[in-house]
Amino acid sequence: MSELMHSGLAPYLLIIFAGFLPTDFWRWTAVIAGRKLEEDSELMTFIRGVANAMVAGVIMRLIIFPSGELLAVPLFLRAGCVVVAFAAYFLCRRSMLAGVIAGEAVLIAGAYYLLH
Repeated sequence: MSELMHSGLAPYLLIIFAGFLPTDFWRWTAVIAGRKLEEDSELMTFIRGVANAMVAGVIMRLIIFPSGELLAVPLFLRAGCVVVAFAAYFLCRRSMLAGVIAGEAVLIAGAYYLLH
């Protein structure tokens, strides 16, 4: 055991046991329990709605109350990125990837143009 402590592996093992395993247990439990649920059931509709509301809340928090480097980006640009992302999402047949890429591209280009 003392060799392990001196080899430098102890912090990594701590991360695995304290961080990965407890959360991974719940993920696998959800996967096993989720097999029995129908995708169109009321419970799944509720869960999907709660997940979407949480993501929307995080996005709004980032727009209205930014932190870090995002503080330097003006509010109109942050809000404009969301508008562009929604437009790309719907124009590309509800493609989440297209929405994210379009919003990020506008944010990066706008911040580069305004801040440099």
